[in-house]
Amino acid sequence: MKLASLETFVVGNPPPGFGGRYFIFVKLATECGIVGYGEIYNATFGPAAVTCMAEDFFVRYLEGADPFAIEVFFRKAHGSGFSQRPDPSVMGVTSGLEMAMWDIVGKALDKPVHALLGGKVHERLRSYTYLYPQGDEDHVAFYADADRSAERAAAYVEEGFTAVKFDPAGPYSVFGGHQPTLDDIDRSVRFCARIREAVGNRADLLFGTHGQFTPSGARRLAKRLEPYDPLWFEEPVPPDMPEHMAGVAATTSIPVATGERLCTKWEFARVLRSGAASILQMNLGRVGGILEAKKIAGMAEAYHAQIAPHLYCGPIVAAANIQLSACTPNFLILESIRRFDGFHASLLKSPLRWENGYVVVPDAPGLGVELDEDVAGAHPWTGDALHLEMTQTPVDPVRDARFPPTG
Repeated sequence: MKLASLETFVVGNPPPGFGGRYFIFVKLATECGIVGYGEIYNATFGPAAVTCMAEDFFVRYLEGADPFAIEVFFRKAHGSGFSQRPDPSVMGVTSGLEMAMWDIVGKALDKPVHALLGGKVHERLRSYTYLYPQGDEDHVAFYADADRSAERAAAYVEEGFTAVKFDPAGPYSVFGGHQPTLDDIDRSVRFCARIREAVGNRADLLFGTHGQFTPSGARRLAKRLEPYDPLWFEEPVPPDMPEHMAGVAATTSIPVATGERLCTKWEFARVLRSGAASILQMNLGRVGGILEAKKIAGMAEAYHAQIAPHLYCGPIVAAANIQLSACTPNFLILESIRRFDGFHASLLKSPLRWENGYVVVPDAPGLGVELDEDVAGAHPWTGDALHLEMTQTPVDPVRDARFPPTG
């Protein structure tokens, strides 16, 4: 069995756009007709460039190759061009193609991927969601309003969620980190207080940031959040120096979570070795693929750390996250985009199953899902923005505030 062709799909995510502006899917096919799907989570370049990278890697390393040779492909990609470094663009492309190889392998053996990685440990997976505005709601106003977020959190808990995430801590910039303003801190405390009051002990609070603070600023904020007992404080400082994140983790009772911007076992090894985080949030569309994520989960297990796979992209990465989580003893919780309904469901021939706060692990071969190519083709991406973007100038508390001032 040999890999014969690659097709790519850049899909625009229609309003409300939860999960990002667009999704990049890949489709590998073998000479004997087995098809595998993957998804690239690459925000550093526009999708046209990313699909060219995928095509280059396919011709260079995969055309005519055995789809079972996943470790060989990873090593060739990781060392491409005499690099051997955790490059997020390279690893994003690698992840999507590797994911599709696993899908083919599972289908060829008539087994789900989790059965090939040690077997299913969890029949169902606890999931959480961001607090999202409703379709007709002003997004800026919603994200500034602690009371609205508390109402939404209570509604999500009634649906079955036992954890909700929110990120009211203010703007993040390519010039970060910075000190939180007093308004940033007060707003963050207000959100935690209102949401904790609304959900009580029925749900965990997941406090999100985006690496925008200095270590001392993160410690100041964490101290004010501790009375509300969040399950985690996410990426409190930029991801480049986990040793400084470890300084935050050592001074707060809130578990620190990180990893959505990291790739390969080597970057996660620094996190674990330095004690920077006890919850790892690898994104399987960026980290280096499913096998690389399994290795990271194994390292985390040795450090008594847990995994909580990140998702701010499409349903194929979601499916890969589910396969990994199902066979990982130290799994904590899975990020979902609401209940995997809406456009995420439309993109799949059979939607992911979410029931009363949990994702039901599929036993279908491969990743357990199939991309609906007709739907994907009917929603081409036509914009020029990146999937995610940060403020491009140093943060000015007035000019760049994501929220109106309080007081």
